[in-house]
Amino acid sequence: MTAARRPRRTLGYWVPAVLAGTAARGLVTGETAEIIDYRELTSDWLPIVFAFGLGLSFVLLTLAFRSIVVALKAILLNLLSVGAAYGLLVLVFQKGVGNELLGFQQVDSIAAWLPLFLFSVLFGLSMDYHVFLLSRIRERYLRTGSNSEAVAYGVGSTARLITGAALIIIAVFAGFASGELVEFQQMGFGVAVSLLIDATLIRSVLLPATMQLLGDRNWYLPSWLEWLPHLEVEGSTPAPNVAARS
Repeated sequence: MTAARRPRRTLGYWVPAVLAGTAARGLVTGETAEIIDYRELTSDWLPIVFAFGLGLSFVLLTLAFRSIVVALKAILLNLLSVGAAYGLLVLVFQKGVGNELLGFQQVDSIAAWLPLFLFSVLFGLSMDYHVFLLSRIRERYLRTGSNSEAVAYGVGSTARLITGAALIIIAVFAGFASGELVEFQQMGFGVAVSLLIDATLIRSVLLPATMQLLGDRNWYLPSWLEWLPHLEVEGSTPAPNVAARS
């Protein structure tokens, strides 16, 4: 029988033992300590940042489009693209699925700063496209009172612009992904693949489908919230059609 391996005596083991019973305080520096501190800091603040960003977006969208349904749906769809980026990052870089085909390195963990960075960038870009599309849909809905026509008009009039803008950003971040530093590979891949999903599946399929299914319920605002001020996204809104008010 072989003797059991003795536990490795790390710095975390020796420092408390040496300083026990004294008034001295031990501090650790270096890259490892910095990463640990950063992860602990972000784990504390990440829920707060998420809650603040989502809550503020919900309030502003409700004021702009006079609908809690539109605001809630926008947040859920944007979170879907962000969640897809997180999942694909883990699948490719940690699980190693297709990483060699794409020229990426397989690593044990995702960069500590990346989740918060991706949330901020992706949520901002996705919301920008979403507001642009919804503005066209609501503008048409107020003029005609037809939800189906408004959805068709909104998608048809913005699809090229949204897709073109997304492709430009995808090309830029694909350049980061083609680099040799794994952190930049993760950043570039995460942003590029999320925007690709957002501009195709979400903006062109899921959003129009949900708006078509919900019909006039898209523009539901409880009567007790009628006092809320109306923030115009693009100047003055055309006067509502009689059919739109009914």
